[in-house]
Amino acid sequence: MNLDKILAISGKPGLYALKVQTRSGFVAESLLDGKKITVGLRSNVSLLSEISIYTVSEEKPLVEVMRNIAIKEDNGPSISHKEDNATLAAYFAEILPEYDQDRVYPSDIKKVLNWYNMLQAKGMVSKEAPVKEEAPAKEEAAAATEE
Repeated sequence: MNLDKILAISGKPGLYALKVQTRSGFVAESLLDGKKITVGLRSNVSLLSEISIYTVSEEKPLVEVMRNIAIKEDNGPSISHKEDNATLAAYFAEILPEYDQDRVYPSDIKKVLNWYNMLQAKGMVSKEAPVKEEAPAKEEAAAATEE
């Protein structure tokens, strides 16, 4: 699961894929309807790869939380983000038992589940751990120096 180019833009519904960077901002494509929009530098934008969820001991990256949901749901959709707060909190406690209930609000849980379902519908979630690409590059460099 790669969230490096997936954005949440404040004031805009849904998630966006970063397409092109420009001098005055960037162009993003909606994952909901495929429409492209231009986003200025003054907009409040968050990369999903930079978002973390508070736990009792540390912060867990959003990609790990989404992987936990994918494992629980076998890469299928999660419960709706429109469920009542108690149901959402109980579900979130199943996927991330140590989440900090004082700092993770029901609105945060709704957002994570909504984002997960959007990404799952596009086939962008996976229960597989990310593969590190550094090892093959080092092996190739070592092979090149041997020749």
